Amino acid sequence: MLHTHDKPAIAARIDEIYRRDSRRVFATLIRLLGDFDRAEEALHEAFRAAVEQWSQTGVPENPVAWLISAGRFKVIDQIRRDARFESVNVSEESERRFENLADESAAWHEQTAIEDDRLRLIFTCCHPALAEDAQIALTLREVCGLTTEAIARAYLSSAPTIAQRIVRAKAKIRDAKIPYEVPEGDALRERLRSVLRVVYLVYNEGYLSTSGGNSQSNELVSESIYLGRLLVELNESPDIKGLLALMLLQESRRSTRFDSNGELCLLDAQDRTRWDRAMIEEGIALVRSALVSRGFGVYTLQAAIAAIHAEALRYEDTDWPQIIALYDVLLRIEPSPVIALNRAVAVAMHDGIEAGLSLVDALLDDDTLTNYHLAHAARADFYRRLGRVAQARSAYERALGLAQQDSERRFLSRRLAELGA
Repeated sequence: MLHTHDKPAIAARIDEIYRRDSRRVFATLIRLLGDFDRAEEALHEAFRAAVEQWSQTGVPENPVAWLISAGRFKVIDQIRRDARFESVNVSEESERRFENLADESAAWHEQTAIEDDRLRLIFTCCHPALAEDAQIALTLREVCGLTTEAIARAYLSSAPTIAQRIVRAKAKIRDAKIPYEVPEGDALRERLRSVLRVVYLVYNEGYLSTSGGNSQSNELVSESIYLGRLLVELNESPDIKGLLALMLLQESRRSTRFDSNGELCLLDAQDRTRWDRAMIEEGIALVRSALVSRGFGVYTLQAAIAAIHAEALRYEDTDWPQIIALYDVLLRIEPSPVIALNRAVAVAMHDGIEAGLSLVDALLDDDTLTNYHLAHAARADFYRRLGRVAQARSAYERALGLAQQDSERRFLSRRLAELGA
């Protein structure tokens, strides 16, 4: 035990453990209790007990194990008092593992067992029987610990709508008896597509909303990369490596995406000496490993593009022909107007602004990106570089009207102001 009677220090330590470990505790409690709602109740009971007891006894050497044990026993005691203990789905093995609450060295307390539970949880949340919006909401709530209000803000929805989506997803898992497990064989390969998509969506939610001081966004980014590492340990398929590489390479330059005033910095204006070289080296190694394997897909190709950007010590040194070639392959695998837009920007950097502008114009004329602010922002930037001020102003105004993030709106407003000057 770590003995201390400094109550503010204990409270701060409990807050830290909650932020870092509560979803790990929750994942194991789901396995042991067999129910999302009971596990949530057990989690809160465990931390309530910690607040009461640790100020007297100190923080235990293994707080995660203590919390799992305390939460499970408190809920089971409540169920016993309600004469409903027989309804709890607790295996005999689980009973044996919990015979002694004080035994913090029991085999199931090993870190690997707890991390296996986190994998089980995300595979359950991403089951194909659930709609995609339900998978995302459930993962953000149960795996990452976001509140329904935070999820609602992220997806421009209302908290009651998100809450109902999560309730229905849990009911579907319960009623369809969806197993709390990591699937095997073909089922694993099929489910991985959903899991990878949701992990990357969670990563983007944190990355795109981070301006350096948003702790919740930072935690989402860290959580996504952590889950990516767990998935690589589970299955070293090329696209799992590709996804982890993509997140690492994007994360390597996150500290330079905003200046000291919190204003957005585009790739050509970032201080590359501040990019995290260790993350870049790890990401590039993963990309190379994935590319030599058969069966790599969109995440690996996107990571390869990010790696080329990361390898260029100056923006002017970027290998645009190779980036264009990778976008060509990416478009064949997964045709997408957003990928075509990114390719158009690369073409502009290599073949000239007029060449890129004609491609963006074609995409906007086709109406596929009419309401996508970045397409109008790209067109505006091309007009600006060509000195076509009136057209640039109109395109920037259109992009500003569609942009949602404050940092992007401020950036577009600055561009407009520069045109006016």
